[in-house]
Amino acid sequence: MLIQLAIRDFAIVDTLDLEFQAGMTAITGETGAGKSILLGALGLCLGERADAGGVRHGADRADLSARFDIAEREDAKAWLAARELATDDCLLRRVVTASGRSKAWINGQPCTIADLRELGECLIDVHSQHAHQALLSEDTHRRLLDDAADHHKAVAELGDLHRQWHALRRQYRERSENDEERQAKRQLLRYQVEELDQLDLQADELASLEQEQETLAHLEESLREAQFAADSCDHDESGALTLLSQATQRLSRVPGSDRGSLSEALVMLHDAQIQIEEAARELHHFVESTELDPQRLAWVEERLGEIHRIARKHHVMPEELSELHRRLRQDLEALDDGDDDLETLRARLDELRQQYRDGAREISETRQRTAKVFARQVQEQLAFLGMDKARFAVEVTPLETPQPHGLDRVSLQISANPGQPTRPLAKVASGGELSRVSLAIQVVAASHSTLATLVFDEVDVGISGATAEIVGQLLRRLGSDAQVMTVTHLPQVAAQAHQHLHIEKHSSDDTTRTLMSQLDEAGRVRELARMLGGVKLSNRTLAHAREMLAASQSSAH
Repeated sequence: MLIQLAIRDFAIVDTLDLEFQAGMTAITGETGAGKSILLGALGLCLGERADAGGVRHGADRADLSARFDIAEREDAKAWLAARELATDDCLLRRVVTASGRSKAWINGQPCTIADLRELGECLIDVHSQHAHQALLSEDTHRRLLDDAADHHKAVAELGDLHRQWHALRRQYRERSENDEERQAKRQLLRYQVEELDQLDLQADELASLEQEQETLAHLEESLREAQFAADSCDHDESGALTLLSQATQRLSRVPGSDRGSLSEALVMLHDAQIQIEEAARELHHFVESTELDPQRLAWVEERLGEIHRIARKHHVMPEELSELHRRLRQDLEALDDGDDDLETLRARLDELRQQYRDGAREISETRQRTAKVFARQVQEQLAFLGMDKARFAVEVTPLETPQPHGLDRVSLQISANPGQPTRPLAKVASGGELSRVSLAIQVVAASHSTLATLVFDEVDVGISGATAEIVGQLLRRLGSDAQVMTVTHLPQVAAQAHQHLHIEKHSSDDTTRTLMSQLDEAGRVRELARMLGGVKLSNRTLAHAREMLAASQSSAH
């Protein structure tokens, strides 16, 4: 439950620290005193949208925090534990700057506004004075019934099924509509793959063919030049070997005195002769072992021409053909598998449709059963509120089009006068009747709530007299099982509370401030007297207030 609310520089509040207790707490004050400030600050702590207008004039920022006791809130503790946050306490803090920027913390750790809202849904339930307007919407009718049925998980799972079903149906329809295009693409791909299969280009074949073509194209010239070189080495009369031999013989006959000076030259000539003999042997071997092969050259050039032709056809470089072949084969396999995928999609689509219809039927049956119980409970509260002649009903009718929430239309209906058929609230209830119907529904809805804190913001608008006292008794009764805070203008309601908080506004020449305090018994009497008789409190009004408070507290249970 909410145990503390701290407000700094928010609206017309400079500093306000409030402590709350279990049971029913009434919050009262004159119109414009700032009761909405309290709920506004609490709303910001729970993730409502912030703006710079909420920051007190002249302040840099508004600082708000709410502390909750979550000892019995296993869902809240699980939420905190899942995010590795402390679970022994729950402190929500929100800071709004004068520029409109906002920051948030949970137990001292920075968080998103969405986190505040998500955790807040585990902590508190707010029923506002505008709830009766929402009662004109069938979405609200369905939500109220689903709250009472407590099958939110089943409805959420049904919504997921509905989204999956429709997404898959759209995918199946698109695949089916594009089948002609897919068939044409498959035919083209099959032709391209078969062409590349026939080409059968091997790894590194292109480079090998280009090298071989280069060699074969210049082979005749290579043979001619090799033969010339061989002849130059060992031709009978003019070859290098003949001339070297002659030179060696001549030097060998030089007289003895000069032979020593020429010995080194003679050695080099011998070495040159040996080198040229080896070169001549290599050249003759090349000429004798190499044969011209015009047919091989023609085949290589034809093969290269085919490779380049197909590469140009596909607008790729020749060396990219192998990768293109692999990619086209994969695309073809994917399209061939697509036929099986289409059948798989169809089977999955039928499966999801059946799962949705089974789930929707179970939810519909639960709604039908809950509708009777909910209608009876609201009927009892209406009688308690002075509308004992009214007849309330919850009508659950089938929808033609499946929706994420199921196959049901839920309509809250009432007949205010005996003998008249029930009709939707928007078409029957007057303003005063709608206020009481709204309160009866909210009381029943609150009784189904598992949250520890319930806030009622002026839900008693349009109610007065004896009915107001009954409203107070209803709220006090709720306060016996949960923490109930109610903002009210009715003394009959405030008198039923276990605690009473009073808000008042103080103005000076240049400042306006809001203060809040918990009233003792004497303070409660004065405040009830003000609510009964206005600013001037007579002894009679005070006596009436004292009597009202005593009677409410003694008879309350």
